[in-house]
Amino acid sequence: MIATETKNTYTTLEVAARFNELAQQEKWFEIQDELFADAVKSMEPPDSPYFTYAEGKALVRKKGEDWVKRITAAHKRSTTQPLVAGNHFAVGRHVDITVEGFGRIEINEIMMYEVKDGKIVSEQFFY
Repeated sequence: MIATETKNTYTTLEVAARFNELAQQEKWFEIQDELFADAVKSMEPPDSPYFTYAEGKALVRKKGEDWVKRITAAHKRSTTQPLVAGNHFAVGRHVDITVEGFGRIEINEIMMYEVKDGKIVSEQFFY
């Protein structure tokens, strides 16, 4: 008799659906806690005035926390539904926020995520 394995990992579509559920509630740290792999990579445009590259769940978390601490007002925030292709998904994100050191800024970006073994292993931002 051949034993069958129980599937314990989420598909990219399932990860994207859960991501969307949390993103619509602005629960970004919950997304990191629940969906990010331990060795996740976070990549920004090379000339970003806001962020730098981070690798590892703890450093990616710190990157986010450091940014959130600087936000003094959120005027508008929205995230599109995910578009899934293979082991990647992307969302559009728009924020109109006031940030210490930058003033009021608007960021329109595409956020792309790679999923492996049911976890997000990389995020890359285009703005």
